[in-house]
Amino acid sequence: MSSAPTVEALGRQPDVPGTAAAAAEAMAKEKKDGVVKEVIRLERESVIPILKPKLVMKLSYLIEQDKDRAEFMKLCRRVEYTVRAWYLLQFEDLMQLYALFDPVSGEKSLEQQSLTRDETETLELNFLTYLFQIMDKSNFKLLSDEENEVAHSGQYLLNLPIKVDESKVDKTLLSRYFKEHPHDNLPAFADKYIVFRRGIGIDQTTDYFFMEKVDVIISRAWRFLLRVTMIEKLFSRKRQLKPKKDTKKTDEVNDEEPADLFVERIRLEKMELSIRNLLRKMTIQEPTFERIIVVYRRASKETKKDRGIFVKHFKNIPMADMELVLPEKKNPSLTPMDWVLFLISAVLGLVTLVGSLEMPKADIWVVTAIVSGLVGYCAKTYFTFQANMVAYQNLITKSMYDKQLDSGKGTLLHLCDDVIQQEVKEVIVSYYILMEQGKATIQDLDSRCEQLIKEEFGVECNFDVVDAVKKLEKLGIVSRDSIGRIICVPLKRANEIIGTTTEEMVMRAQQAPAGS
Repeated sequence: MSSAPTVEALGRQPDVPGTAAAAAEAMAKEKKDGVVKEVIRLERESVIPILKPKLVMKLSYLIEQDKDRAEFMKLCRRVEYTVRAWYLLQFEDLMQLYALFDPVSGEKSLEQQSLTRDETETLELNFLTYLFQIMDKSNFKLLSDEENEVAHSGQYLLNLPIKVDESKVDKTLLSRYFKEHPHDNLPAFADKYIVFRRGIGIDQTTDYFFMEKVDVIISRAWRFLLRVTMIEKLFSRKRQLKPKKDTKKTDEVNDEEPADLFVERIRLEKMELSIRNLLRKMTIQEPTFERIIVVYRRASKETKKDRGIFVKHFKNIPMADMELVLPEKKNPSLTPMDWVLFLISAVLGLVTLVGSLEMPKADIWVVTAIVSGLVGYCAKTYFTFQANMVAYQNLITKSMYDKQLDSGKGTLLHLCDDVIQQEVKEVIVSYYILMEQGKATIQDLDSRCEQLIKEEFGVECNFDVVDAVKKLEKLGIVSRDSIGRIICVPLKRANEIIGTTTEEMVMRAQQAPAGS
């Protein structure tokens, strides 16, 4: 089940398992170093976060008989070679299609093909269809409206409003795709660009954050003033999230759903006001998307249609700073609220100043204090904005050099290999469980695989048992009994069924003595 992400003000230790009971037990500890912690609940993903060589070596080590261990290693190699062959043609089609829409060289390729407009648009949709299939197999999820709302509900290192320049982004390509391939719970920006995400991590920063703390104090004072004067209602616009459709019946959910993933967010906006907190270093924490892939097309010029499709791959992006990876960003400026605060302060200062000067005996110290306060506030606004601009430029530079993994063809090649690795790991783990523990229902196999990964590797995952069983059946190395339980064939027989692969024949030929 896909749980809608939420933000809760709960205290929770990082090593507590992500369950509702654990979260409830941790409510007693709501603060850490004077900051209220928030817990973000996300859906756990179907990813095996273990390198394949490590997985194979560990499972092989658990097999007692040397002969069986050798057969198991051979089976793992043959499974990988076979799965790779299954996807070869699909990957080739994907790469050939992208060659037509590569922003670097795609224009020349399209010219050589001499395609009509309708043919080109059909190929565009075909490429996106392949891309979505690969993303799904790689366990990337399309960023939903709820996840986007949660990501933007806080601030981390980026303290400027960043927006996409919609005039520079194409709105027709993705609109056509989603019209033909509807998706539930699409974010509002899905017609301009799409964001895929996978994996959740944690990023921490420790500093004094003097300017940020001052901003928090001013913001709280301003909100208090608005609340007292009842002006707050004029500015408040609470967004209602659309309820996410649940395709499962209520009587099917409890036993089969994976536990949600809980991650902590610690930010200055929740800081407890005290002299000690203002003067000492503090650690803020933000959940990260371990992998983000952004897909978009630039807006075309009036004279020529731009067919290039950008595919950019990033790593370890803080959720609250996700705007850093968005395409075609506008240069940041003061927010409308900043201007409102600035103008109101200026008007109040001038009214007070004029009132003081009109008094029979104007106090020069009062006038000086008013002017100094007004000038100080203007200077603070200016220097805060300049400091945020410097931080923004540094974050942009860091995201380009440190956070961007690849783009275009490199990203697609990485995804293709990732699909193969995940599929192979699923097959290996599920076959090992059936081999060692005997026949099992699909529910039992699912729980046993997850338990094995947790016990032997110390990580939790939502094992995709349905896909794994389909692959085992396609390989012909499992069957079902009269009541539907899954049974695997013996190791030696499994290797005979798969047979000698092309890769093995090539390696034998290379190892054979010359002239033999």
